[in-house]
Amino acid sequence: MSETEHPVPGDGAPHHVMDEEKRFPRGLVIRLFAYLVAGHIFAAFLYLLFHLGAQGQ
Repeated sequence: MSETEHPVPGDGAPHHVMDEEKRFPRGLVIRLFAYLVAGHIFAAFLYLLFHLGAQGQ
């Protein structure tokens, strides 16, 4: 009997676990993207306020 006929039960598991550890969780990616978008929108709003305030002088 060869090893290909009787594979070791834990043989394929470490590769699958390693792939999952290298990826970010989906919720974290979505939250990070939302914070970046919201932060840029807030920064644009502040820029607009300062720009319009400087024109009023």
